[in-house]
Amino acid sequence: MSSCTARFCALLATALLGLASPASQGADAPYRFGVFGDTPYNSFERQHLPELLSQMDQQPLAVVIHDGDIKSGGERCDDRLLDERLALFQTSLHPFVLSAGDNEWTDCHRASNGGYDPLERLEALRKRFYPQGHTLGQTRLSVRQPEGEFAAYREFVAWTMGPVEFIILNLPGSENNFGPGTAPGAEHLARSRVIRHWLAEGFARARDQNLQGIVVVIQANPEFEQFAKGQKVRGYQAFLEQLVSETEHFDGEVLLVHGDTHWHRIDRPLVNPQTGKTVANLTRLETYGSPFMGWVEVEVQPDQKPLFRLTSHPFTPPSQP
Repeated sequence: MSSCTARFCALLATALLGLASPASQGADAPYRFGVFGDTPYNSFERQHLPELLSQMDQQPLAVVIHDGDIKSGGERCDDRLLDERLALFQTSLHPFVLSAGDNEWTDCHRASNGGYDPLERLEALRKRFYPQGHTLGQTRLSVRQPEGEFAAYREFVAWTMGPVEFIILNLPGSENNFGPGTAPGAEHLARSRVIRHWLAEGFARARDQNLQGIVVVIQANPEFEQFAKGQKVRGYQAFLEQLVSETEHFDGEVLLVHGDTHWHRIDRPLVNPQTGKTVANLTRLETYGSPFMGWVEVEVQPDQKPLFRLTSHPFTPPSQP
């Protein structure tokens, strides 16, 4: 009998370990998930992204999260490209979640991007990448999405896994689509209401359920350094102020994941500008970004300190036979 392929073996191993349905894990069971972003940007990355996904497929991950920018800032925002990326992400053996980036919608007005209406491109993303009630991928994970007046914003996603609340926000680079003027544009203002609601609801759920941790995923680097100095941060001020308040009133650990500036780092950059003190229970993870490929493995260890244990996996192409 022929040997199984790496992807099939990974799926079989996952099933045998009882991890094919990550939502079923108990609150005390450790688990791992993977994050990456800002790729693919060029021909090398497009060629090797399936191999990067395959490397994650071979690990017993509960979920895989792409924190935005599924193409370069100079590529066209055509349906064909979106469909190609969707087809690739759907091959993930694990549940797959995307946090929308500026290269996918806010910057699509650029001539090099096709001169699109950014709001039309955001709708194209919603239609493809955010099915109602579940993730992408060969294994689906049930998720929550906004309802009522915010129901159209289905790219805002949340779920609870073990002792951790996951919160996915549409908070992209390019100043969070603030707009060209000195006053914020209508789209920015409308979506900011959803950001505030979704973040507050996630933290409230974590407090009510006595959860040990929260993972917040955005695409933008929200300019922590300027905020720490007391400078107003165009596009991100309200988010950072709320993040400080929510985190300081949460007893557990917060992991803030983002991409955008293509500098893989793990640190504690959030400072309350009113007190000058670092918000010690928040860790920032910025994922790898083009021209560097890789992913970060996050291990959740319930009832342990630290709750989140991070391992970086730079991508190395498989050696040719």
